[in-house]
Amino acid sequence: MVNKKVCIIGAGIGGLTAGALLSKQGYKVNIFEKESLIGGRALTIDMSSFTLESYKDLLSRFNMYVPFSEPALETIFKEKMLDGYHLNLGFHVFGGGITSNIKNATSDKNIEMMKSRLYVSEDGNPSFFVTTGDKIKMLPNILRLFLAGKKTIKQLDKVSLADTIKKYGKGKMKLVLEFNPRLITTVNNLDNISTGEVFRTQRKMKLRGVRYPSKGIKKICDTLVDFIKQNGGEIYLKTPVTKIIIDGDKATGVVACGKEYTCDVVVSNILVQDLFNIADEKHFPGEYVSKMKSFRGTGSLCAYYSLKQIDSDLIGRTFLFIERNIGVDGNDAVGMIDFMVSSHDAGLSSSDKILVQSYIICTPKEARDEKILATLRSILDKKLSKLIPDFQSKLNWAIYPAVWHLDGVAKTLNNEKPEIKTSIDNLYIIGDCVKAPGVGFNCAINSAINLTTMI
Repeated sequence: MVNKKVCIIGAGIGGLTAGALLSKQGYKVNIFEKESLIGGRALTIDMSSFTLESYKDLLSRFNMYVPFSEPALETIFKEKMLDGYHLNLGFHVFGGGITSNIKNATSDKNIEMMKSRLYVSEDGNPSFFVTTGDKIKMLPNILRLFLAGKKTIKQLDKVSLADTIKKYGKGKMKLVLEFNPRLITTVNNLDNISTGEVFRTQRKMKLRGVRYPSKGIKKICDTLVDFIKQNGGEIYLKTPVTKIIIDGDKATGVVACGKEYTCDVVVSNILVQDLFNIADEKHFPGEYVSKMKSFRGTGSLCAYYSLKQIDSDLIGRTFLFIERNIGVDGNDAVGMIDFMVSSHDAGLSSSDKILVQSYIICTPKEARDEKILATLRSILDKKLSKLIPDFQSKLNWAIYPAVWHLDGVAKTLNNEKPEIKTSIDNLYIIGDCVKAPGVGFNCAINSAINLTTMI
């Protein structure tokens, strides 16, 4: 039994996963969350409990806003059109290969994940993005990916995907290399994406499709919280940490709501760019501070559509799309339209309501530019109309949240994510902002797993 204390800052999916894993190792876990709800940027909210003002305020705290809606957002709230819905803050799915990691964190075998292979549908006829025949043709390259050694992958870290496509991209392999790296990094510009990083992540995901948890993301978060509490841990909501206590070169605790909590390990699950708001930068090397402050996130325009009805064959499927030559960073933009959340097993809508989620990748700067966002919105609507030609006639409402911290730190060649272990003893950083396989949920969960091997 370890019998040590750990203070975790932030009850996002990374912080909760770390808390559960460390509880299993015998740590006394205290998690501090500034919000009144758990989940962090993977937050799922009961929309019937929010007013227009409280919803806007929540989004602003997570670097988001709603530039468009149909009808007006004021009308949607006034007429209580969101009653019966639970919405995530933005578009969320899990990459393949992560399910067992979630179950292992809690020892709960009742967590079920809905699975979707990836589809495309440019002509209105759904087809697999990668067919069995495609896989056979690409098998030599797939085997090269899975069998490549660490040294080879490391050499590819500084090689852009654009260069890799010029060298190896032919036929379906070219299309795969145009799609997957963008989805793995949430970056459109292939000149800025690291080949090594993509291959490393893709190997971890085992070339599987995408997942969404049955009963929603909240089910996973609640399960993690229950496990932590059952093992003697505490979750403090509405309790922001204002200071990480550093004695010399060692972290010894935190200050939250004016009270000091001493511990053996401090784990930060907040945006790494914000670390020095609560940790005095004088304790860190100057170059480290400058680098952390320079990190940039990723962005997207999301859409939630509430529809009266859809073709039952669409439910459970996830569609990829690419829009060419639209003038965004990288010129082309990639996105997804997901019907896993249309299943009532997802827990996001009641039995008489149908929900569809989608998103398109953009930069944080583009996520603040309403002219660009208007173009991206038209693309999302156009892509949905390929699948549901008359979706406007079936629309109850649509909300289009824009976010400029979809992923806390963009995985680009010049924006390499920081290591989990900091230069301060007993201080670690986790979440989707650090160096761990995957993006979003996958990165956050994998960082928590990697953390447990370091402390």
